[in-house]
Amino acid sequence: MRRDTFLRSLAALAATGALPLAARAAGENLKMMIPANPGGGWDTTGRALGKALQEAGAATVQYENKGGAAGAIGLAQFANGSKNDPNALLMMGAVMVGGIITGKPPVSLSQVTPLARLISEYQVFVLPAESPLKSMKDVVEQLKKDPASVKWGGGSRGSTEHIAAAMIAREVGVDAAKINYVAFRGGGEAVAAILGGNVTVGGSGYTEFGEYIATKKMRAIAVTSPTRIKGVDAPTLKELGMNIEIGNWRGVYGAAGITPEQRKALTDMITKATKTKAWAEAVEKNGWTPAFMAGADFEKFVDNEFASLRAVMAKSGMI
Repeated sequence: MRRDTFLRSLAALAATGALPLAARAAGENLKMMIPANPGGGWDTTGRALGKALQEAGAATVQYENKGGAAGAIGLAQFANGSKNDPNALLMMGAVMVGGIITGKPPVSLSQVTPLARLISEYQVFVLPAESPLKSMKDVVEQLKKDPASVKWGGGSRGSTEHIAAAMIAREVGVDAAKINYVAFRGGGEAVAAILGGNVTVGGSGYTEFGEYIATKKMRAIAVTSPTRIKGVDAPTLKELGMNIEIGNWRGVYGAAGITPEQRKALTDMITKATKTKAWAEAVEKNGWTPAFMAGADFEKFVDNEFASLRAVMAKSGMI
């Protein structure tokens, strides 16, 4: 077969999807697994990244939400169903790391391919507007009287807000193992529970609570950052006398079995996406802190996060 005929045949096969996955180029028609229900931090970040990827040159981005078990259900589906696919992406982050530590699911991040860390985000604790409690001091006093009476609502077990709640209990002399933590599969469910008064206090990133704080449907009472968060009228936990500072971060992985060239192509496209106008607008709107990291540095960072989070969780009585 002549070379030009062969190349035309390859192009035709690629266009129809008939080429083996390992032979296709990366970053064309992307499929993104968001391992949480719609409305939460992973969902917001994933869709913002998808928009930026299209601005950076991706033809299409399709999304699939699969919530549960701190992202482990979506991780398992992605790991098993996207092998060798150079156009498959998985949203992940600190919540998934914490969930893997506490839940010990059969599928781990070692079975997929690290690409990049995107952003960091500190946590905000809120009360429903109609709550008889008015501050974190009130929450702490109630916690000391009866730990079970304070329902902490947030993401999956092992999430950043779960760890922060356990750290608060420990700081004020309450057995962290006795906190009443209610885990939700996605930000939308957590928001509904807080607004409905079904939990005492809610915790999450500003992304999920921002509009409700602005419209006074929720009252921000504390943040987990080292300094106050712009746009949030609430003290840091350190200001309240608790030596606590903990942040969330989100990143993106690729499928298992992709080639080094395909991994580089995906990483390059994600890097390009984080420099687009669409991404800059999303970062500003959601109050995220840019924290881009890729390649071997990101892979090492995730390994270190497993070690540090495991130590914090053990110290706080969570494992």
